[in-house]
Amino acid sequence: MGVTIRKPTARQCEDCGRREVWNDATSTWRIATDDDGERLVGEVYCIHEWDINGTFVPIRRDAADA
Repeated sequence: MGVTIRKPTARQCEDCGRREVWNDATSTWRIATDDDGERLVGEVYCIHEWDINGTFVPIRRDAADA
């Protein structure tokens, strides 16, 4: 049985819209920027709600097992 565990590379707060992307070089989440270079920071007092198990599914079965 082949299963691959994936990690998200981007996330967005469901409450305030803050967007972050994963930085492999520093192994941390960094604030994302829009096309104009504006940082998408969201609200300062928000307790960010990341929808990790909603649309992102971390477990992927290998094609041989399908």
